[in-house]
Amino acid sequence: MTSIPALLAVALGGASGAIARYLVMLATASFTRGGLPWGVLMANVSGCFAAGMVFVLTSERPGVDPLWRLLLAVGFLGAFTTFSAFSVDTLALLQAGELIRALLNVAANLVLCLLACSLGMLLARTL
Repeated sequence: MTSIPALLAVALGGASGAIARYLVMLATASFTRGGLPWGVLMANVSGCFAAGMVFVLTSERPGVDPLWRLLLAVGFLGAFTTFSAFSVDTLALLQAGELIRALLNVAANLVLCLLACSLGMLLARTL
């Protein structure tokens, strides 16, 4: 059975992450150089970097309350990063006949998110 503190941690993190993603989308709305959805890419890459750090700091460090992982990884980063928006943006590029941009979007999200997650884990392990 899930505890009330666990549900509250996920809810608080999720609300905060959704607001943060919305602010990133607003900040990048006018920056459309190259026709790519930069806001989603920025949210996904920075979120993956943070996810790598959170994973290490909450699973490899003794004494960390499991609620922190729920708040940060499940709640905040779950709402901040967005596979659904990435998918919609990629399909929109494909439907507009922008095959190269769609493939570039897929490659950028995949490669940059994996690199960012790795860097986040590496950084957290050096702290």
